[in-house]
Amino acid sequence: MDILSLFIIVPIITILVLVFTKNLKQARVVSMLGSVVQLVMAINLVFAYFNERVVNDNIMVFTKDVVWFEHFNIHYNIGVDGISVALLLLTAIVVLAGIFISWKMYDLPKEFFMSLIVLSVGVYGFFISIDLFTMFVFFEIAVIPMYLLIGIWGSGPKEYSAMKLTLMLMGASAILLVGILGIYFNSNADGGALTFNILEIAQVNIPYEAQKLFFPLTFIGFAVIGALFPFHTWSPDGHASAPTAVSMLHAGVLMKLGGYGVFRVAMYLLPLGAIDWSWVFIILSVIGVVYGAFSAIRQTDLKYINAYSSVSHLGLVLFALLMLNKTAWNGAILQSLSHGFMTALFFALIGMIYERTHTRDISKLGGLLKVIPFISVIYVIAGLASLGLPGFSGFVAEMNIFVGAFQQKDTFMRVATIFSISVIVITAVYILRVVGIMLMGPVKNEAFLKLKKVTWYERFGILLLLIPIVGIGVAPLWLSDMILESLDPFIKGLL
Repeated sequence: MDILSLFIIVPIITILVLVFTKNLKQARVVSMLGSVVQLVMAINLVFAYFNERVVNDNIMVFTKDVVWFEHFNIHYNIGVDGISVALLLLTAIVVLAGIFISWKMYDLPKEFFMSLIVLSVGVYGFFISIDLFTMFVFFEIAVIPMYLLIGIWGSGPKEYSAMKLTLMLMGASAILLVGILGIYFNSNADGGALTFNILEIAQVNIPYEAQKLFFPLTFIGFAVIGALFPFHTWSPDGHASAPTAVSMLHAGVLMKLGGYGVFRVAMYLLPLGAIDWSWVFIILSVIGVVYGAFSAIRQTDLKYINAYSSVSHLGLVLFALLMLNKTAWNGAILQSLSHGFMTALFFALIGMIYERTHTRDISKLGGLLKVIPFISVIYVIAGLASLGLPGFSGFVAEMNIFVGAFQQKDTFMRVATIFSISVIVITAVYILRVVGIMLMGPVKNEAFLKLKKVTWYERFGILLLLIPIVGIGVAPLWLSDMILESLDPFIKGLL
């Protein structure tokens, strides 16, 4: 059995075992064990990747190719580089943390955990796919469970939020499919056979007119799930209505498919289209960065604050990718990882606060530092990481983005960079505002004096997310080096 297929097989086995569980205790133990195995596999893959790189200088390692549908040259073709390995590790950590945060899920627990793990199957498959069609299939597998997870286990206007999310992402998928088929039918431009293989297509000189036509379709198709302005509106509503673990996976993992797809497919396979269209999407991404931050200031619901913060932070990812240089791209990948851990941590903490106080309105909260100090201190740490304080993952990512962006001598790009950098100040405003209102001062509600203490499984889930945030901030070089060496093929495509 190859090392990558296990990322598909182990979750599927976990789902099959969950079918036969009879109560909450059995369901959560099975889900936890399955997720622990996945995390162990992800950690093992990191070490295996470094060892393999010593003797293997191919673009992708641990590759496997099995014919799926020969007539259209569709293959189950998988492999990883440093970027994929890092995102697989992110996924494994967030999934396990989500299981612990959902430890007391009493409403259809078996079905809930099964849906979460189906989502993770799609994400794992997406990150390891080299075949475009297979990647698209896993993309849909990751998106579809969100409707059920929000529509069944959500709160508030959950049916509306679930339907809005599904319709917008399915619409983006339709646009994406057109882009992928456009790439496929131009993959024989040099006289070879039509193929969905990303590595093979990258060697083909796709005509400029085709690149110019299909790049925006492919970019938008992926970027919608990455909260590209003005197609971001599904995200805040989806976050607000989703249960805690679903918000964690939604923002921490699922939204990363957007930036990864843009990078792996749109920019790698259609580099001339990327150069031609970059100015349009730079404008949209900068608007998203600024708009998301200002919108977060105006919110009073903790989930909406974090949701709009995600729009801003993920706008930085798209902005960095469009800078078309190695330093900015390294920052984009680091930002994807940093945001994944930070936003999952935020949503976990928000869920814990809501479970105890039964409100997410910061105007009704106050003095929580006195009654739930563990949650409050971790919230402050997550906030400091979000605003880019040195020593945390956010600083490492944003420094790479801004330094890489300023390497562009074009005045337009430098002005766009200045606007993006200015958002650091806005981020500090809404983070410190929430900390001041919610955590400091006197306790506003006497009932809050009796809030229950943090449980062992909540602590474990929180620490799983906190350790990488601090670890990347303190010792980022191993991760940065792993990413940088994987960027060379992308840079060559732009030369």
